[in-house]
Amino acid sequence: MKKNISVIAMTAMASILASAASAETVRWARSGDSLTLDPHAQNEGPTHNVSHQLYDPLVYRNLDLELTPGLATEWGVTDDPNIWEFKIREGVTFHEGQSLTADDVAFSLNRARHDNSDMKGLLSSVVDVRAVDDYTVHVETDGPNPLLPNNLTNMFIMSREWAESNDVETPQDYAGGEETHAVRNANGTGAFRLVSREPDVRTVMERNDDYWGADIYPMEVSEIIFTPIQSQATQVAAILSGEIDFLMEPPVQDVERLSQAEGIKVETGPENRTIFLGMHQGKDDLEYSDAEGNPFSHREVREAMMLAIDADTIQRVVMRGFSDPTGAMLPPFVNGWTEEMHERPEVDTERARELLAEAGYPDGFDITLHCPNDRYVNDEAICQAVTGMLGQIGITVTLDSRTRSLHFADLQNGELEFYMLGWGVPPLDSDYVFNFLYHTNTGDRGSWNFTGFSNERVDELTVGISQETDLEQRDEMIAEIWEIVNEDITYLPIHNQVLAWAMRDDIEFPVQSENTPMFKYMEFTD
Repeated sequence: MKKNISVIAMTAMASILASAASAETVRWARSGDSLTLDPHAQNEGPTHNVSHQLYDPLVYRNLDLELTPGLATEWGVTDDPNIWEFKIREGVTFHEGQSLTADDVAFSLNRARHDNSDMKGLLSSVVDVRAVDDYTVHVETDGPNPLLPNNLTNMFIMSREWAESNDVETPQDYAGGEETHAVRNANGTGAFRLVSREPDVRTVMERNDDYWGADIYPMEVSEIIFTPIQSQATQVAAILSGEIDFLMEPPVQDVERLSQAEGIKVETGPENRTIFLGMHQGKDDLEYSDAEGNPFSHREVREAMMLAIDADTIQRVVMRGFSDPTGAMLPPFVNGWTEEMHERPEVDTERARELLAEAGYPDGFDITLHCPNDRYVNDEAICQAVTGMLGQIGITVTLDSRTRSLHFADLQNGELEFYMLGWGVPPLDSDYVFNFLYHTNTGDRGSWNFTGFSNERVDELTVGISQETDLEQRDEMIAEIWEIVNEDITYLPIHNQVLAWAMRDDIEFPVQSENTPMFKYMEFTD
């Protein structure tokens, strides 16, 4: 009945020696906490980082970003090109003892399609998810969707029984400030169980010795103690003193010192993430500006701002080399990226002033820039630098930096007009960028497009590439979208992040370019 089932051999992973008997506590820190333990409420890196320890998706990106079996062992398109079939791993149990079945998978994917879910944009082509038998799931789409498995790498599977027992059949309304049982509790199939959770203070997880992958992964970590530490000085002091063992994204100005410190090493690598600024061009007037009308509605203004931002100086002075300046809204990992897009225009403040004058703002204008101060590497410092650079062309910027939980809630409520955001691309395809950041914000699509940008051709092509199976034709469609949106200058890209992870020197844990530390892979040399 079915054809082209992709049987993914497990032999490569099975070659990894298991040593589940070891007892190693790892004290893990980074600047910010998970926003919620509800696995479908937020599509956000640090939140997924914690969820990846507690829950499993059907497929995930391994340390080399290869698509790897998780709770699905096989997947492929059936005789009906609109239906994907997933074979579910047998013998898997949730932390509270429920057996995993196809019904749990169908429930979870349908839950992730709910209006409250921040993951729904990844499932916008899905029209039905159903369990065919105990270990087979069919996902029906509204046309062929060649990328569907790529969209599932952070789509975590919950127990239907647990969700119904705790009245969490639907995702938390994060932007609305809803509090549910799933926000502070978890019952996944992941390599670690939740022991305790104090948001923004401490989360403790213990090894799940009944894990389905106990004989596949090293599983040398017995306990994870996760502590968010916002202060950069405190982060550095903590790892130098041995108070913590593993620090994600240490302050870039301290990376060299840490790499020279006894007992500490620093792993580095490129991240699949672009840092940029968004501008609301769709409003008639701006709330956070004294300008007449909306200056962002003028392409000349957006171009002037692009010409004023010196990403090379930000790389050298703010990021200490830990960034890759770019003019593109996607990193080189991603299908659709080109060298031409990556090149930034030369800084030209004189031309920028001319463009402001042409747009009717010869004396510039005032505007508030909203930034997180605990999400991206040196996020607040980047915004401070941008503030000075825009000041050179007459744009007076007031910087409002806040913790990312407030920043993202206000952003998703549509309250911010000029803001910093970073965007990773887990499916490694431009479709993910178009779908979330450029498609008209209509609910299922464009859910992170807070710019007011709306283009009928871009919307048409975005839907089209999710269904196009001719790769050459599809790449042409992707190139056309990039040509339209780059001409519009919808966003102001600054750079792609370069990652650093500092750790005890007996830890073997290479940087994963999704910036997702999966502790089941961590090993120790002693």
